Amino acid sequence: MSVLLIEPFYGGSHKQLMDLLQEELQEDCVLCTLPAKKWHWKARTSALYFMQTVPTSSNYRILFASSVLNLAELAALRPDLGKLKKVLYFHENQLSYPVQKCQERDFQYGYNQVLSWFMPEHKLARLEKVIGVKRSGDAYQSEGLPGQQESRAVMKASDAHPESGLCEPQPGLCTTQHEGLPSPPAAPVQAEAPESTNPCQGEDKQCLTFNLSNILSGLDYQQRPLHIAWPHRWEHDKDPETFFKVLMKLKEQDLPFQVSVLGETFSEIPDIFSEAREVLGSSVLHWGYLPSKDDYFRALCAADVVISTAKHEFFGVAMIEAVHCGCYPLCPKALVYPEIFPAEYLYSTPEQLFKRLQNFCKRPDIVRRHLYKGNTAGFSWAALGSKFRSLLAAEPREDL
Repeated sequence: MSVLLIEPFYGGSHKQLMDLLQEELQEDCVLCTLPAKKWHWKARTSALYFMQTVPTSSNYRILFASSVLNLAELAALRPDLGKLKKVLYFHENQLSYPVQKCQERDFQYGYNQVLSWFMPEHKLARLEKVIGVKRSGDAYQSEGLPGQQESRAVMKASDAHPESGLCEPQPGLCTTQHEGLPSPPAAPVQAEAPESTNPCQGEDKQCLTFNLSNILSGLDYQQRPLHIAWPHRWEHDKDPETFFKVLMKLKEQDLPFQVSVLGETFSEIPDIFSEAREVLGSSVLHWGYLPSKDDYFRALCAADVVISTAKHEFFGVAMIEAVHCGCYPLCPKALVYPEIFPAEYLYSTPEQLFKRLQNFCKRPDIVRRHLYKGNTAGFSWAALGSKFRSLLAAEPREDL
């Protein structure tokens, strides 16, 4: 087992990526995880936990971890792991992650990411995108840490890896649509389909209608109300407030639609969910997390439109999966979305989102006959698997 996989928050897209890597590497890896609970504690203390629990082995050559782990701490606590070639995958940016309440940001999490960034030889994201640090010659300017907006304090690059090119996207791990950050291998494996078609569009989509509700069973496919999907975590950074306010406005105008609210829940659920469940009433087709991937993909295949209202997004696995399943995407004209989706699928304000949905509620045939004008194939494991294999097969530098 030459590859050590570490994931302090083993759930959602974090789990999805690690499971795929483990399946690909099989006996050539060992996976060490912690449950997907109490994220802040995992970010603060997981290095200490893995220092004690990761077994010692002379076979390790590569350490692959997500940025929830404070890699600098782990390398200091376990010098044997510090000598490995290290690959760090950034799922989010803690220096710009939305603060849930009106309070001062805890910069410790962002600072952990800054320290971890300078450790590995390979970072699966570009430095200025992840932590707001820009390169200037051999120095780095940080724009996100407290007190540095005016002073532009300069952080010198570590002399240990002068050739690593910290601001450069990793060769072979970028796509033209999402420069600098390889997508998690999230889309279903049917990604070999032609880019102008979808496995769940047209007649095929009629055969995959979601079977957890009989509400629509007696209606002809084209006569059914518009089916809207929201497949995101039930947390504040996904901005459910905006999404549900738009749907409530559609409800007020007696526009026909149905909604499937999917996604995982954690200990704290925003109040808007209970309010929206009551207001939307019979318009709700499905409400809640689907632990079965098959059921989840059936739900997406049954939907017409998938919506994101996220305030923070590095990639958006759920949106790519939904598009691959035949949904028409509507995303903010911000964050990473313009790099992935053509302009016609972007909106700038909640009012624009409402108007688009208003039109689709009146004419659901518009989206049902639509052929997606982008391409999801480049984000599939079929396209990215060989690039990850190449990255994880490389030998560590001899000077370590």
